[in-house]
Amino acid sequence: MGGLLYLIAVILVILWAIGYVGYSVGGLIHILLVIAIIAVLLRIIRGR
Repeated sequence: MGGLLYLIAVILVILWAIGYVGYSVGGLIHILLVIAIIAVLLRIIRGR
């Protein structure tokens, strides 16, 4: 399950980078980035 969390976080960061360059998605991609960062931080805090 932890590997899946990292995979989702990486995908969201890639989507954020694409959206930042394209700027067509707008604020949605930044919300996805925040969710990805929170997911990674929770994994680090839990120590798994």
